[in-house]
This record gives sequence, structure tokens and C-alpha cells, in this order.
Amino acid sequence: MPLIRQAAEELEERVLSPFAATSRRSKGRERPEEECEVRTCFQRDRDRIIHSKAFRRLKGKTQVFLSPRGDHYRTRLTHSLEVSQVARTIARALALNEDLAEAIALGHDLGHTPFGHAGEAALDLVVPGGFRHNEQSLRVVTVLESDGQGLNLTWEVRDGILCHVPDGGPATLEGQVVQWADRIAYINHDIDDAIRAGVLAPGDLPPEVPGVLGPRGSRRIGAMVRNIIETSRDKEEVTMSGQVAEVTEYLHRFMFERVYLRQAAKAEHERVKRMVGDLYIFYTRNPGALAREYPRAGSPPSGATAENPGVAEGLGRLAADYVAGMTDRFAIDRYTDHFIPHTWEE
Repeated sequence: MPLIRQAAEELEERVLSPFAATSRRSKGRERPEEECEVRTCFQRDRDRIIHSKAFRRLKGKTQVFLSPRGDHYRTRLTHSLEVSQVARTIARALALNEDLAEAIALGHDLGHTPFGHAGEAALDLVVPGGFRHNEQSLRVVTVLESDGQGLNLTWEVRDGILCHVPDGGPATLEGQVVQWADRIAYINHDIDDAIRAGVLAPGDLPPEVPGVLGPRGSRRIGAMVRNIIETSRDKEEVTMSGQVAEVTEYLHRFMFERVYLRQAAKAEHERVKRMVGDLYIFYTRNPGALAREYPRAGSPPSGATAENPGVAEGLGRLAADYVAGMTDRFAIDRYTDHFIPHTWEE
């Protein structure tokens, strides 16, 4: 059986670009462990992410539209799957490691809060030192999953997850592929969702967009992907160029102005900020409630004492982990339980 994994590793060495990250040259895991007989290290990382609790919870976390009424709006889960599909397409065309790109793509948003970026902004305001979803995603896979043991992923996957944000700078080209795939996916599916919600009409898009990228989402994605492939082939950098890059950036700004920061969204986001922020503050002031609801807080970390049960990581850190891990519906339920008066009967 080990020959199956070894054959896959040898195939990577023969067919992938000299700029690709191969399994045999991985910098390894935080804790040494026996290799799988069948899967390469990056395939194994992908599978661990897919089977994680944090990955399953993404189905209940907002992408852009908060608690939408309709079955076809994107969630963090469907977004991650779309990023993975785009990333694999680009990685394959550039002879990069598809398995590594897929693992990073599937894991890049594991630490995202409920209610999308509005929830992230809320925690960033109240958590000491701030809160960033990419850092929380890394914390999920290194600390929180598997009952506090983490997933023990390879260095390359952890680097890609941490550095997928625009100012990140991943160490591997596969990580750079995911950066672009993330942007391509969310720009285009957010247009689709905005049209479905009535926030945009198809004719609202600037004329440069259909003129350069195409009239439909599939055409736009295809144009962006082809440009990246043509620009980045046999290069030590994954990037976009020319008119396609200019119009993509223009479209990104347009979406912020017309969708993400529109007046109705701002009012909605303020309500979310209050809810998420209040939940965090409530749990830091009520450690008993946190311990009852969040098993990790109920099991004192190493070094804790009766006088200071959160000494190892801090009560605030545990509260941030708990609130960040909530789905939209679970956060609403907890807020209702703790802040909304309940009816009663004699």
C-alpha cells in the first residue's frame, strides 16, 4: 500500500512545475506522525479539513446577505467550494499542486464569524488586540479542532490559510492561486446574489465589465481565470494583468460601493455588530454561562486555577473562539436567550 502514496509523490516530481510545492518537499507538520499509505500529505490535509466540525458549520454562516430568505444564496460553505473549484482549475493549468491549492481553499474561511464581515468587524472592535478571520482560521486548525489537538496540518497549508487575505503574501504559488480564486469567486457570486436580492439589476454593471469580461458570471470567471493562467505561466508569481486586471479591480470597487457598503447594508451591519459584540461581552462577564455552553471553556486549560480558570488562554480568548465559531442561527438563539425577555406562566 505505501507504493500508492509513493507513486503519487513521484508523479508530482515528474509532471509539476519547478515552482510547485510537492508533497515530498513539504516542510512537514507541527507534530511528526506516520505517513498515510495511500494519500499524500496535502491530500490528507484536505480530507481532515472536510471532516472537521468547523467546515460543517460553514453551511450556517452568511457570505454577504444576512439570513436571506431563499435557498440559492451563497453561504461560507458554498463560497469555499467555489474557491476550491477555481483554484484547482488555475493550479492544474499552471502545473501547480492541485491538492495543496484545494486544501488551502477549503480551509481558508474556517475561522470566519457568523454574519460575514459584519461579524468580524464586531469582534475586531471588542476583542483585545483585534480579530481577523484568517488568524482565527489558523487557530481553528492548529488549536481548536479535534478536542483541542488541532488538525496537525502541513506548514504549506497553514501558511496558505493564514496568508490568503489581500495583504498576506503566501509562501507558495498555490497559496497565491487561492488568493486570486477567493477574489474571483466572491466578486462574481456576490453579483449573482445581489441581482437575486434585487440590490442590483443586470444592467447596473458598468459597461466596461461586459465589454472586457463578458455579460454573464461564467464568462467573467472564465476571462479572469484565463488571464491569470496566461500571465503567470512559467513565472514565480501568480498574478493578473492588462485590461482584465483593471476591470476586475474596478468591479471590486463597484461592489463595495453598490452592495457591501450600501445604506441598507450599513443599517443591517450595525444590528449585527451590536448582537455579536454584546454576546462577546456577555460571555467575558459571565464565565459560568460560557463554561456551560462551550465545552472548551468548561474544561479548564492546563495551568488554570480555581481563582483564574482562564489563565492559560484568557477568558476573552475563549469567548472569542466561542462566538466566532457560531452559525448565524445559533448566534441569534444565544442572543435571544441572554438578552430578550422570555414569556412565563404562573
